[in-house]
Amino acid sequence: MSYDFSLSSFPQLETERLLLRETTLQDAEAIFTVLCDPGVTQFHDLDTFTSIKEAIAIIERRAKRFERGDGIRWGIVHKQDNVLIGSCGFTWNPQEHAAEVGYELASTFWRQGIMTEAVHTILEFGFKKMDLRFVVAQVMLNNIASKKLLEKLGFQSQGVLKQYGFFKGQFYDLEQFVLHK
Repeated sequence: MSYDFSLSSFPQLETERLLLRETTLQDAEAIFTVLCDPGVTQFHDLDTFTSIKEAIAIIERRAKRFERGDGIRWGIVHKQDNVLIGSCGFTWNPQEHAAEVGYELASTFWRQGIMTEAVHTILEFGFKKMDLRFVVAQVMLNNIASKKLLEKLGFQSQGVLKQYGFFKGQFYDLEQFVLHK
């Protein structure tokens, strides 16, 4: 049985330090700033951005994915200064009543617990509001920070998927992590 993940409106979520909201074209410059950093895109399936047009395209692509009910990606905004500093979200798997999680954060905000706070919040949303059974994450083997984040959030490694990911012109082994409801 397949599940419908479409939402009538984009949900805004809030934490102590963060606002998780829909990104708009006004966020293009901030998204470009995050994704033009090779440190941020090193373990991402995106190439490092070289043009603001790439940021506009990703905003439009994410909006269309949400409209189709295929996924949701929140912009992570630091409440202190209302600046977008990253994103996190899900790609829905309707057949399994599950989702895959993905995220990135501006390098100046690493190691401050921000991504733990953001992903914890969207996991709560996914399990409580969307009634997910489980959430999957696939991580490049040398992405130690992401593995630690997932383990801190309760994900468990399911092992390595050999040559599973293809991006940036080559195949990569990916470690799969799962968190059950």
